[in-house]
Amino acid sequence: MSSGAQYIRLRRPEPEKPTPRTDKHTGILQDKLRRSRPPWTPSFSFVVRMLLLMRVSGAMYYIINDCDEVYNFWEPLHFLDKGYGFQTWEVSPQYSIRSWAYIVIYLLPAKLASSIFGEDKRVGFFAVRIFLAIISTLAEASFYRAVHNNINQRVGRYLFVMLLFSAGMWNAATAFLPSSFAMYATTLASALAVSPSSMANGNRTLAATLLFATGGIVGWPFALALALPFVFEELFVFSGDRVPPEKKASWMLGRWRRLLISGLLAAVIFVPVISIDSLAYGNLSIVPWNIVRYNVLGGSDRGPDLYGTSPWHFYIFNLVINFNVLSLLALAALPTLVVTYYVDRQRLGFFTPGIDQSSPYTLLALRLAPFYLWFGIFTLQAHKEERFMFPVYPLLCFNAAVALYLLRGCLEVAFIKITKSPYKASRSSVFRNFTSTVLMAASILSLSRIVAMRKYYGAPFLLALHLQYGELPRLLNVTGHLPIPLSSTPERYEPTIDLSPIRDFNLSFCLSKEWHRFPSHYLIPNGIRVDFVKSEFSGLLPRHFDEGYVSREFDSKWWLRPQTRVIPSDLNDLNQEEPSHLVPVEQCDYLVDLDFPKHPRSSQYEPRYAADAATWERVSCEPFLDAQNSQLITRVLWIPGSAWQDQNEFGDYCLLKNKKLMAHKEALHSKVDST
Repeated sequence: MSSGAQYIRLRRPEPEKPTPRTDKHTGILQDKLRRSRPPWTPSFSFVVRMLLLMRVSGAMYYIINDCDEVYNFWEPLHFLDKGYGFQTWEVSPQYSIRSWAYIVIYLLPAKLASSIFGEDKRVGFFAVRIFLAIISTLAEASFYRAVHNNINQRVGRYLFVMLLFSAGMWNAATAFLPSSFAMYATTLASALAVSPSSMANGNRTLAATLLFATGGIVGWPFALALALPFVFEELFVFSGDRVPPEKKASWMLGRWRRLLISGLLAAVIFVPVISIDSLAYGNLSIVPWNIVRYNVLGGSDRGPDLYGTSPWHFYIFNLVINFNVLSLLALAALPTLVVTYYVDRQRLGFFTPGIDQSSPYTLLALRLAPFYLWFGIFTLQAHKEERFMFPVYPLLCFNAAVALYLLRGCLEVAFIKITKSPYKASRSSVFRNFTSTVLMAASILSLSRIVAMRKYYGAPFLLALHLQYGELPRLLNVTGHLPIPLSSTPERYEPTIDLSPIRDFNLSFCLSKEWHRFPSHYLIPNGIRVDFVKSEFSGLLPRHFDEGYVSREFDSKWWLRPQTRVIPSDLNDLNQEEPSHLVPVEQCDYLVDLDFPKHPRSSQYEPRYAADAATWERVSCEPFLDAQNSQLITRVLWIPGSAWQDQNEFGDYCLLKNKKLMAHKEALHSKVDST
């Protein structure tokens, strides 16, 4: 035969080898579908990069929407850093319910920024915020990885998207508040707590206990309530152990001993905290106990209710605004788990637990419980604030991610049962599109909320920017202290201008009804005194820290600002007004005022300063949402298009200049030859 001949061999086809199941997961929740490869999930480094990008952008552009953050934390930090600022009754040695140990942590990034970039305090402000953004990023990324490894890969992916885009996390992640610090610590502790407890993994117990304790002792003592499900699992639940009945007593004794030792080690955190606070206040100060005593045991004539009360549904509406559909999913997590138990039992493992081990349903319920516990505790309190929910924001996203996964599983079961089809529903794009649609809708709504907050309420930051880089350089320029031409475009600020001569002008920057939106002394240049003018608010306003206190040698050696030990006579814990904290409006060189020309509002103590053109000159005005006369949906969310934006009303948030006073000071300090 020729060498070029070809042959055909006929043989039986070899049996197809079964596709190995590569999506088998060691977590609590199990995918029931055989796959040639596991579902896509982002890597840890990718998660860190994306979260850091979002958190740093929040640090740079998000507003401060809680005056407690400014007056109880930014102002004391500014006092430690620069030697002056506002003091509230909470940081008076007489009451000492704010921890200097917590505040002093953030002095390092502020000082470091000043040493690198100069004396512009604005740089220190944003350096602290970026530091907060980095801490939050690492905590969130660690939580994502733990959920990915110990719960389910898809749940981890859902969690990442929810954390990345939610408006609530955008707000809480860079807030300079103990509740945000408690959020970081609780998130890291939860990253450990989602893995099963076992006698062979004592490091998990110790590390999680230390983190929970840090969040409660350094941050906010009420955050310790979030550790209760973890403690219950450690003491009473087999979790990752298999324990024969005859060994249960010795096993429980070992668990109790381990948790007790971890708790005693965690209590050591009290030592530096109490030491720093006692040094700052000049007496023995156990701030966590003082907080609990005032808020829980304060009595009928004092306590948090003095600062306002809210209806029971406050947090429901607030969470819906910040997390939209995710808040509803988070609340539905446990009910969805119950439904899954009856209709899709294999979703939580392919085995029936014996008497010597824990049910995966029990373990997952314990991991979902902290959010419900926290939500229930604070819903029962009359005094409610958005920041009180910060510690559970990542846990809310976790509950929502679990609920979304379980809901998808229930829909798959319903689809197969209704259609009576052997077709594997998970292979259908319908259910993949369902979860994608929920995540996309939640992300778009959250981004809309983020933009709305910046556009509608960002005026205080913009006015502070214009004061520093627009108005003050103009003042120095016209008086000859800055003999260089300025840009004719107000938006083109010159950050390198030396504003130190401004101290000679003794300028007064005043706040009336807008005192609660003051963005802190960090955004007001040195040499300008900030004061309060009488408004309709009849509560206690902050005072200036004592700046002329003569310290003893011991004071100055061991504590940076011994003025924190002075007990002011003009502060009280009853929210009673103190007239000495106010100045006459006639003494103000600059004044911040919010005016609504279309819907004017005025009273005896809150006249329309911005409309008084004879006395005040409008230096700069920015639009500010008139929430009372805007539609609900368009004031909560930013929706592009004139048809939507026309549903909102805006007022003028203005920086005003006292014409008479400033004309006198410009003439008095002028170096320009009038001839």
